[in-house]
Amino acid sequence: MVDTAERVPSATPASTSAGPAAPSTLTEPTVPPAGVAPRVDVEALGRQLLGHWAEARLASREVAKRPEMQKQEGLSVADHRARVFGQLKLLVENGQVHRAFPKSLGGLEDHGGNIAAFEELVAADPSLQIKSGVQWGLFGAAVLHLGTERHHQKYLPGIMSLEVPGAFAMTETGHGSDVASIATTATYDAETQEFVLDTPFRGAWKDYLGNAAVDATAAVVFAQLIAGNVNHGVHAFYVPIRDENGDFLPGIGGEDDGQKGGLNGIDNGRLHFTGVRIPRTDLLNRYGDVAEDGTYTSPIQSPGRRFFTMLGTLVQGRVSLDGSATIGAKLGLAIAITYADQRRQFTAGSDTDEEVLLDYQRHQRRLLPLLATTYAASFAHEVFLRKFDDVFSGAADTDTDRQDLETIAAALKPLSTWHALDTLQEAREACGGAGFLTENRLTSLRQDLDIWVTFEGDNNVLLQLVAKRLLTDFSRKFAKADAGALARYVVTQAAGRAYHGSGLRSVAQTVRDFGSTARAVNWLQEPATQRELLTDRVETMIAQIAGRLRPASKLGRKAAAELFNSQQNELIEAARAHGELLQWEAFTDALEDAPDAGTKQVLTWLRDLFGFGLIEKHLEWYLMNGRLSPQRAQAVRAYIDRLLTRIRPHAVDLVDAFGYGPELVRAKIASGAEAERQAEARAYYAERRAAGTLPEHEKSKKR
Repeated sequence: MVDTAERVPSATPASTSAGPAAPSTLTEPTVPPAGVAPRVDVEALGRQLLGHWAEARLASREVAKRPEMQKQEGLSVADHRARVFGQLKLLVENGQVHRAFPKSLGGLEDHGGNIAAFEELVAADPSLQIKSGVQWGLFGAAVLHLGTERHHQKYLPGIMSLEVPGAFAMTETGHGSDVASIATTATYDAETQEFVLDTPFRGAWKDYLGNAAVDATAAVVFAQLIAGNVNHGVHAFYVPIRDENGDFLPGIGGEDDGQKGGLNGIDNGRLHFTGVRIPRTDLLNRYGDVAEDGTYTSPIQSPGRRFFTMLGTLVQGRVSLDGSATIGAKLGLAIAITYADQRRQFTAGSDTDEEVLLDYQRHQRRLLPLLATTYAASFAHEVFLRKFDDVFSGAADTDTDRQDLETIAAALKPLSTWHALDTLQEAREACGGAGFLTENRLTSLRQDLDIWVTFEGDNNVLLQLVAKRLLTDFSRKFAKADAGALARYVVTQAAGRAYHGSGLRSVAQTVRDFGSTARAVNWLQEPATQRELLTDRVETMIAQIAGRLRPASKLGRKAAAELFNSQQNELIEAARAHGELLQWEAFTDALEDAPDAGTKQVLTWLRDLFGFGLIEKHLEWYLMNGRLSPQRAQAVRAYIDRLLTRIRPHAVDLVDAFGYGPELVRAKIASGAEAERQAEARAYYAERRAAGTLPEHEKSKKR
């Protein structure tokens, strides 16, 4: 086994005690010339990972390093809330939270940099990140993007300075992801030129709202706009909710959500309204307005398109969750891999020295694929963030651009948030009892990030939106096709099913690879092959689902809904496959920006581990659909094992490149303390062996 606990500095070629690799039937991955082992340039790779908004990220990390900005474990709910609210004031003094706001009000109009800086606060305290997101990323952003100039001038200065803490009152107890069906109403009274807000029943209470329990003095409230007895759908309204003493204003009530499974620095609460009157001008009217006489107008005539346009302006919440979840995974892996490179257990390959945990194949299998996925998620997020900035800066702001952004958000946020929880849980288990100690952060991070998978859109619902977009694009492809084109497509699909389903393709692969796992690996490790397999799975699944749903247009509403529901699981799996393909493509594109040949080689192995891991995860599909022969399926797993051994010497460099030093990681087991303990133990036994003072083991006396 390879002992790399005492790691060679990244400035020199990596070396191990393993000696030359043993001969193998597998094709060895390409290495730099002259037999020199590749090395990772940690500093240069770190710069690449920082992305386009490196300055904003680094500045935010400096803020997150300050002890007064960091989570203090063990506080009561009330004390944690008070601490985080105080931290918001420090963020105002720092000025970073104003990046996205108009220059005329002291902002920078830097939308991408704002999100990049905001994401990094998760390293300080996830409660701080989300509470600041509620104040400036939801409440403030709603006024900015849904309001007009008069709202900006009137309300944004107080929001930016925290003089007016606010809540984002969209979700209701009875309606979360289905925003279009919320029940709170805002009915226009033409005589008084006011909107009257009402919560008609208990399920319509606004719920789970950050800042609502204690701190908020105003809220952006989403309600069904009713004018002239016509419901014009969901719109947003600026509504004061508390007076200067912190008491609810007349007609407004609420409750504290109380202690939660995580994020207890945020005062989540409920709100309800009974006959609450606000001026007509407090409708945030960028996409819909009501005149004094009650006439409704909108620049977007389609109610459905208007609704999705309004919600689309708030997509930045999903962007930031994708990024901060990936940072959470990076922190978890930095802790677990650093610890595993120092912690020793069992004398498997020596009579005296115990082995480093990360040298065990199973430990590599647990952590290194998660590392590969984290890199894929990180590179995909950078692409996502650039797309977001292009749309919100106006550089690329067509309807198609916005739809693409929403689809990317709905595809990537589920993958990264689920991955963060999986990574933190595996990291915790991989660190044993030490991982369960609060001082090592893994359990606390997982508790706080747990809600990431359901807020700003439940992950399964978001993936269903992605699938619907994929189906729409598929149907448009043939919307104007003539009968001949459709016939050719049907024949092609039928031929494909016959070719793949009959086993002919599998047989051809087996004959070509007969007797050579290496030959199978050569084919599979080609980027074009990985792309083909990942793309083929998405396209085939969508085509199959579209075929099954084709009769829906001729069915009644109930029967059509039942048919669609019968395909829901397949739709979500297809959307997930689409998101995985986006991540793989982003990782592959990022290889071209690698700082040097050695780093590029290691990243290529890591990309292959990610790609092979996706194929392995869905191996049943590839076998059942005739895309892979059993021989090549076996090669997938064999090559993953080979990749693990190639990546293992670089694992610590790869997590060091994340750039989260001791002040941000803040886990004792990743501080070097474990290495000191292990060195002390080894020195103790070595000294006693040399002095001949170690007791003779019972087994040796029986020889």
